Amino acid sequence: MLKIYHNPRCQKSRQTLQLIQESGAEYAIVEYLNNIPTKDELKSLLKKLGMPAESLVRKSEQLFKDEFKGKDFSETEWIQIMVEHPKLIERPIVVKGDKAVLGRPPENVTRFL
Repeated sequence: MLKIYHNPRCQKSRQTLQLIQESGAEYAIVEYLNNIPTKDELKSLLKKLGMPAESLVRKSEQLFKDEFKGKDFSETEWIQIMVEHPKLIERPIVVKGDKAVLGRPPENVTRFL
């Protein structure tokens, strides 16, 4: 069973979801802007992705440029920032068991299908 952290307004997220649907794999959708991940959930996702919190931050977002660009934050602070501003979480994230992958490009998800 796959879990996709999805933003339906994001083209890459929609493309990734379409690949999952076309594969016939079982999946669950988490619209993370409505169901904001907790700190613990983000920590778990980061561990599964094998990346530091700052790498999961969408640096192209205007909010990032206005509020956070050029500033240093700890791992814990980045996680808190993403909880407070889920729009800054890179998407989509696809989870299978104890592994996760970013759907950028969407084809990254094919290793789970």
